[in-house]
Amino acid sequence: MLFRIDHSLPQTLSAQVADQVRTGLLDGDILPGERLPPARDLSVALGVTIHTVLRAYAKLRDDRIVDMRQGRGAWIRDDSPMVHAEIAGLVEKLLDTARRAGITRQDLARLVEQRV
Repeated sequence: MLFRIDHSLPQTLSAQVADQVRTGLLDGDILPGERLPPARDLSVALGVTIHTVLRAYAKLRDDRIVDMRQGRGAWIRDDSPMVHAEIAGLVEKLLDTARRAGITRQDLARLVEQRV
């Protein structure tokens, strides 16, 4: 999979990396069980700090999309549900949009709760 980042986007660089993994998973470009590039290699290829890539991988781990083991890398979970990946991506975009609009997390939570 080819990763790209765009410094002109309002989305953080780590969010861009995480979204590309989610999109690759949804599109079938990345398969369950597949290893992601080592964080150090990907950071060099993208011209970003290793911490940017590690933040992206950590977010994906928190969203139960990848597993990570120190010294063994990161890989797509075998039980990573496609719908979960799609929803996690949509939530991330919603949070980015709300931040740019100045909407607090509490107000956003109320908006979502009103529609459930």
